[in-house]
Amino acid sequence: MQWLNKIADEVIARQPSGEILVSSGASPSGSYHIGHLREIIICDAITRELQNRGRQARHLHYVDDLDGLRKIPVNVPSEFEKHLGKALCDIPAPGGGKGSYADYFLNDFLKSAQRLGIEMAAMRSHEKYRAGFFVSAIEKTLENEVKIRLILETVSGHKIDDNWSPVQVVEEGYLKNRKVLSFDKDEKTIKYADPEGKAHKISYKNGEVKLNWRVDWAARWWLLSVSVEPAGRDHATKGGSFDTGLAIDKQVFGIPGPLPVPYDFVNRAGDTKKMSASQGTGIGVAEVVDVLPPEIVRYFMLRFPPEKRLYFDVENGVAQLIDDFAELMQKEPNSKLINLSQAGSERVISSVPFSHLVGSYQASLRDSEKTIEVIKRTEHADIAGAQAEIIKKELAYINNWLDKWAPDNVKFDLRKEIKASEFSDAEKGFLQTLAQKIEQAPKDADGDWFHKAIYDLKDAVGMEPKAMFETLYKALIGKTSGPRAGWFLSILPRDWLMKRLKLEA
Repeated sequence: MQWLNKIADEVIARQPSGEILVSSGASPSGSYHIGHLREIIICDAITRELQNRGRQARHLHYVDDLDGLRKIPVNVPSEFEKHLGKALCDIPAPGGGKGSYADYFLNDFLKSAQRLGIEMAAMRSHEKYRAGFFVSAIEKTLENEVKIRLILETVSGHKIDDNWSPVQVVEEGYLKNRKVLSFDKDEKTIKYADPEGKAHKISYKNGEVKLNWRVDWAARWWLLSVSVEPAGRDHATKGGSFDTGLAIDKQVFGIPGPLPVPYDFVNRAGDTKKMSASQGTGIGVAEVVDVLPPEIVRYFMLRFPPEKRLYFDVENGVAQLIDDFAELMQKEPNSKLINLSQAGSERVISSVPFSHLVGSYQASLRDSEKTIEVIKRTEHADIAGAQAEIIKKELAYINNWLDKWAPDNVKFDLRKEIKASEFSDAEKGFLQTLAQKIEQAPKDADGDWFHKAIYDLKDAVGMEPKAMFETLYKALIGKTSGPRAGWFLSILPRDWLMKRLKLEA
C-alpha cells in the first residue's frame, strides 16, 4: 500500500491543517459498472487513511445530473432520443418509474456503495446550481472568458471553435452552447445570441446557466475547497481535462487545485477497450455487489496502485481472487490492505478454499446447513466449527456466483434419477466393484483414500482411468467431468453414494 501512503503524505504536506475534502464524481448518464467503483473505493481508502492519521477528512461524491444527455444507452428505449440535450435531472425515468432519469441510474450506485461500506455524501449538481451556489463562479468565469479560452488552447494544444462559450444556457428545457454577449452582476443575468443572431436575456442564479464542463470541474474545486480527487486516465492525460482544470484554478480562481490521483480503467479479461455504460459492455455495480462480498470488491480495487490497469474475469478469476484474499488474511491479518478491504462491512470470507466451498455447497444441494456438516467431515472441520456463521454468509454470495457468473464446468447438481440402461457392461462392472471397495472404507476415509481406491481398480475392471472417471461423473452428476473425484466422493453421504454406484434409483 505504498501508493496510499504516498498520497496521504502529499495531501497532508499540501494542507497541514483543517478538514481535507476527498472528492469523487460521475455523471448518471447510464448504468454504473464495476469501473465506476474504482474511483469511490480509492477515495474511501484515502479518507480512511487520513482519518487514521488523526486528520479530519470526508468523502464527497459529486453527481453531475445537470449534465445534458448526449447519447442513448443500449438499455434505454430509442424513444428517449427526444430528450437528447436535456439535463439528466429533468428527463423522466426509463420504464415510467418514480424520479428522474438521473435517479434511475444513480440509486443502484448509491445502494451498492453503501453495501460496500463506503462512507460518502452525495451532492447533486442541479440542486447546487438552482440554489445559486455557482453564481460567483459563473461571474468569475465570464469576467475571465478570454483568459480561460487561452488556457484551454495552451494546455490542451487544441484550437477552440470561435463560437465556444464557457457556459451553456437552457432553452425550452435543452442545454445549448450560445455566444455570451454581456452579463449584468446586479441583475444576475447574461445576454446571449441564438444561432440566428437574435439576443436573449436569461438569469444565471437559478440553474438556467451551467458552466462548460471543463470550467465546471475547476469551479467546483474552488467552491468546495476540494483537496484531492482521482481522475480516470482519459481525464488525467497530459493536456487533458484535469490539467486544464488545474490551470484554470491557478490563473482564474487563485487556488492550486486538488492533488490529482490518476487511475486506469477496469477492463473485462481479454478486452482492450474500457467498459462502457452506454454500449452495455460494463458489469453492473448492482450485479457486482450481489455476487462478490464487499471485502473482495475492495481488495480487487486496492491491491494494486491506481495507475495499473485492472482486468476482471467473472468466470475464471473469482476463485483465485477470493483464495488470494483468504491467504493474505491468514498471513497478514492486520495489514493495511486487509483492514481497508474489510472496513465498513462485516467479514464474509472464511478460511475454507473457495473451490472446496463451491463443490461442498452443490453436493449439499445448495443447503448451507448441510454444507457446514459436509465440511466438518473434511480437513477443514475445525474451521467449519469456528467460522460456521461466516461460511453461511459466504455461501449466499457463492449461490449468486453460481447463478450468474460461474462457468459451466464448475456447476453441477447431483442426479436425482438414474437408469442402468445408460451404462455399458464394463461401466456397470466398474461402478459395482467400486461400491464393494467403498463398503470396506473407514468412516473417516478422506479424499486421498477414495482417489487411490479408484486407481487401484484399473487392472481389475480393465478400464483406463479417464474412462473410469467419466463413468463416475456420469453416474453422480450427469457430466463427464466435475470436482476432484476423491474429494468429491469423500463428502457425499455414504448411503446415497452406495445406492448410486449400484445404480439403484
